[in-house]
Amino acid sequence: MKNNKLLTIMLIMLVTITLIGVIVVVLLTQLDKGEAKGPTIDELVESKVDIPEITTNLADGSFVRLTLTLQASDKEAGEELLKREYQVKDILIQELSEMEEEGLKGKQGKVAFQNTIKSQINELMQSGEVTQVYFTSYVLQ
Repeated sequence: MKNNKLLTIMLIMLVTITLIGVIVVVLLTQLDKGEAKGPTIDELVESKVDIPEITTNLADGSFVRLTLTLQASDKEAGEELLKREYQVKDILIQELSEMEEEGLKGKQGKVAFQNTIKSQINELMQSGEVTQVYFTSYVLQ
């Protein structure tokens, strides 16, 4: 009888220790996922491409002058974007020539334009992608 009681206590302790171990492992795994960091600022700078100032007419006769910076997913994609700069400028000019001044006013218009440009450039990309389009200068007249 005493052996059965001792065996039961030992099994309960073993199960308890195992459960505590599993809980600790799960918690540590979840905390590591929460601390997953994005690229460093140096990595971001390595993968960005500055598009020189573009001035073009809009569909309604007004014009826009803007400078963009494209953020690529990695350094290799940034190098590809740099080689495709002439294609990027062509996409920008074509899209802008179809737009009217009202379509570029306000935050909503700018975000829609950024998303359009990003998706069209990503169709060209063979390695990586454009993750963000930034306006570095913007004049609408």
